[in-house]
Amino acid sequence: MLIDDNPDDNFYHERIIRKNNSAAHVVSVESGPGAIEFLANKRDHEDMHPDLIFLDINMPGMNGWEFIEEYKKLSEELQGKMLVVMLTTSDNPDDEARAKSMGELAGFKTKPLTKEMLEEITKKYYSTFP
Repeated sequence: MLIDDNPDDNFYHERIIRKNNSAAHVVSVESGPGAIEFLANKRDHEDMHPDLIFLDINMPGMNGWEFIEEYKKLSEELQGKMLVVMLTTSDNPDDEARAKSMGELAGFKTKPLTKEMLEEITKKYYSTFP
């Protein structure tokens, strides 16, 4: 799942994921509330429930930090075994330190998503990756 208010970023990142055959489905959502709604309605799309979320920090309405707070309120069943990785343009060391201190986040990466970043994440967390 890609959560970013910039449709161009979502388009580009989705292309990287698809080009590298890293996901059967890619869901792009342009807001934190839209992502929470998608995750909360798991039964409506069980086969598309994400294993990995790339989350932007700076979004209007609900930023990435606020998304994490709402995400933590979801039941364990709805959270599943998802990994959440911050994917942002922020180069603020405070943002990176905050991300590293949060147990819900598996990583903090600077945009754009690259093939190498994707391979690093999938090799680290998903043993089925070639």
